[in-house]
Amino acid sequence: MRTKECPSCAMDVDAKSKICPICQYEFSEIKVGYRWIAMALIIVLLLYLLF
Repeated sequence: MRTKECPSCAMDVDAKSKICPICQYEFSEIKVGYRWIAMALIIVLLLYLLF
């Protein structure tokens, strides 16, 4: 079973959990599309600064 650490209480919870069962912390889900857009913007910014 894959787990992830809760940033609020540091307990290991199931990786698919949306809410920590211990402290009720709500995990935010970053959509894959936003991640690719952010990486593309960072690459463009770095290329702009280098040239």
